[in-house]
Amino acid sequence: MATDYDAPRKTEEDASEDSIEELKTRQAGKQSSSVDVDEAELADGFELPGADLSGEELLIRVLPPQADEFTCFNCFLVKHRSQIAREKDGHLYCKECES
Repeated sequence: MATDYDAPRKTEEDASEDSIEELKTRQAGKQSSSVDVDEAELADGFELPGADLSGEELLIRVLPPQADEFTCFNCFLVKHRSQIAREKDGHLYCKECES
Protein backbone atom coordinates (compact mmCIF):
# COMPACT_ATOMS: atom_id res chain seq x y z
CA MET A 1 0.00 0.00 0.00
CA ALA A 2 1.40 3.37 -0.96
CA THR A 3 1.88 6.01 1.71
CA ASP A 4 1.36 9.67 1.03
CA TYR A 5 3.99 11.41 3.12
CA ASP A 6 2.67 14.84 2.16
CA ALA A 7 -0.77 14.22 3.62
CA PRO A 8 -1.55 16.08 6.85
CA ARG A 9 -0.98 14.01 9.96
CA LYS A 10 -2.82 13.99 13.23
CA THR A 11 -1.23 16.14 15.87
CA GLU A 12 -1.38 15.37 19.57
CA GLU A 13 -4.30 17.77 19.87
CA ASP A 14 -6.24 15.90 17.17
CA ALA A 15 -5.52 12.55 18.80
CA SER A 16 -6.70 13.78 22.19
CA GLU A 17 -9.97 14.98 20.61
CA ASP A 18 -11.12 11.41 19.94
CA SER A 19 -13.99 10.79 22.29
CA ILE A 20 -13.98 7.95 24.76
CA GLU A 21 -17.14 6.57 23.22
CA GLU A 22 -15.53 6.48 19.77
CA LEU A 23 -12.50 4.68 21.17
CA LYS A 24 -14.75 2.15 22.92
CA THR A 25 -16.65 1.38 19.72
CA ARG A 26 -13.38 0.95 17.82
CA GLN A 27 -12.06 -1.38 20.51
CA ALA A 28 -15.30 -3.41 20.58
CA GLY A 29 -15.13 -3.88 16.82
CA LYS A 30 -11.64 -5.34 17.01
CA GLN A 31 -12.51 -8.04 19.54
CA SER A 32 -12.92 -11.52 18.20
CA SER A 33 -15.75 -13.81 19.18
CA SER A 34 -13.58 -16.92 18.88
CA VAL A 35 -12.04 -18.50 21.94
CA ASP A 36 -8.26 -18.77 22.21
CA VAL A 37 -7.10 -22.32 21.63
CA ASP A 38 -3.96 -23.73 23.19
CA GLU A 39 -1.53 -24.58 20.38
CA ALA A 40 0.05 -27.36 22.43
CA GLU A 41 -3.28 -29.16 22.62
CA LEU A 42 -3.70 -28.87 18.86
CA ALA A 43 -0.21 -30.25 18.26
CA ASP A 44 -0.97 -33.33 20.36
CA GLY A 45 -3.63 -34.32 17.85
CA PHE A 46 -1.23 -34.41 14.91
CA GLU A 47 0.67 -37.56 14.16
CA LEU A 48 3.49 -37.54 11.67
CA PRO A 49 3.61 -40.43 9.22
CA GLY A 50 6.28 -42.96 10.09
CA ALA A 51 7.06 -41.26 13.39
CA ASP A 52 6.06 -44.11 15.72
CA LEU A 53 9.14 -44.43 17.91
CA SER A 54 7.44 -46.20 20.81
CA GLY A 55 9.35 -49.41 20.18
CA GLU A 56 12.72 -47.71 19.85
CA GLU A 57 15.34 -47.96 22.55
CA LEU A 58 17.94 -45.25 22.81
CA LEU A 59 21.42 -46.42 23.67
CA ILE A 60 23.60 -43.72 25.16
CA ARG A 61 27.00 -44.34 26.65
CA VAL A 62 27.48 -42.14 29.73
CA LEU A 63 31.08 -41.33 30.57
CA PRO A 64 32.20 -40.56 34.11
CA PRO A 65 33.67 -37.10 34.74
CA GLN A 66 37.10 -36.79 33.18
CA ALA A 67 40.13 -35.38 34.99
CA ASP A 68 40.21 -32.31 32.73
CA GLU A 69 36.49 -31.45 33.15
CA PHE A 70 34.36 -29.68 35.74
CA THR A 71 30.67 -28.98 36.19
CA CYS A 72 29.74 -25.31 36.47
CA PHE A 73 27.82 -24.67 39.68
CA ASN A 74 25.64 -22.05 37.95
CA CYS A 75 24.63 -23.58 34.58
CA PHE A 76 25.45 -27.24 35.46
CA LEU A 77 27.18 -27.80 32.12
CA VAL A 78 30.28 -29.95 31.91
CA LYS A 79 33.16 -27.79 30.70
CA HIS A 80 36.89 -28.16 30.13
CA ARG A 81 39.08 -26.93 32.99
CA SER A 82 40.37 -24.11 30.77
CA GLN A 83 36.88 -22.55 31.06
CA ILE A 84 37.09 -22.04 34.84
CA ALA A 85 36.51 -18.37 35.66
CA ARG A 86 36.54 -18.56 39.45
CA GLU A 87 36.13 -20.81 42.46
CA LYS A 88 33.97 -19.70 45.36
CA ASP A 89 33.18 -21.76 48.45
CA GLY A 90 34.51 -24.88 46.73
CA HIS A 91 32.27 -24.41 43.70
CA LEU A 92 33.60 -23.80 40.19
CA TYR A 93 32.04 -21.29 37.76
CA CYS A 94 32.60 -21.14 34.00
CA LYS A 95 33.62 -18.07 31.99
CA GLU A 96 30.20 -17.78 30.32
CA CYS A 97 28.37 -17.54 33.64
CA GLU A 98 30.83 -14.98 34.96
CA SER A 99 30.54 -12.66 31.97
